[in-house]
Amino acid sequence: MAEFALPKNSQITKKGARVHKAPADAKSIKNFKVYRYDPDSGENPRYDTFEIDTENCGPMVLDALIKMKSEQDSSLTFRRSCREGICGSCSMNIDGRNGLACTTAIEDVKGDVTITPLPHMEVIKDLVPDFTHFYAQYSSIKPWLQTVTPPPSGKERLQSPEDREKLDGLYECILCACCSTSCPSYWWNSDKFLGPAILLQAYRWLADSRDEMTGDRLDELEDPFRLYRCHTIMNCANVCPKGLNPAKAIAEIKKMEVERVV
Repeated sequence: MAEFALPKNSQITKKGARVHKAPADAKSIKNFKVYRYDPDSGENPRYDTFEIDTENCGPMVLDALIKMKSEQDSSLTFRRSCREGICGSCSMNIDGRNGLACTTAIEDVKGDVTITPLPHMEVIKDLVPDFTHFYAQYSSIKPWLQTVTPPPSGKERLQSPEDREKLDGLYECILCACCSTSCPSYWWNSDKFLGPAILLQAYRWLADSRDEMTGDRLDELEDPFRLYRCHTIMNCANVCPKGLNPAKAIAEIKKMEVERVV
């Protein structure tokens, strides 16, 4: 194994954690305790402390993470892309709450900032969870328009403004998984329960007036675990960075299941 080179202005504690010091002339220091785990190293997970000069850093938690990686420890690993709350790449747990690092302001967190990966997911490295199972569940609901009738010649499949409004609060989902990984039912049954994010996506197609496979979609969801493990705890709606309400979408699916039986 290659010998570890400690970055400048850093030290190792007795427990093996790293403390990365801010420059000596830093005026406003905030501590970030960041979860670190590298499965290839064979070491146990740990929390490293990064001292960040907030007067020389952008306002968001993602800005602090980028500063840590570029100036203090280049081995720090996390996902990010758009930096505008659109892509969902930088979803993580910040100070005990799931959210997007790019839209969580540093000043909104009082005291030290503790950052961990999304809970109850396998960790690939540091703040990067394994989304393989989550994306497989998303694929299982066939998230695309399914039709039987041919489209109008040379035209799109149209819908009224009223039907289009039914998709508001659904299409905005960015699949960041903040809601699903905050759901105790998903923690306990993620192998069979689809979870808030995927079920909201499922309802997005059930609510689409252009889709013609409603019956088949409901058949696929009619299961004691895939749909009915939701107990309306509402953690999903509480943490959604886009302000959506997956619990309401799930309730609408349950209502559709009942109405078609009656």
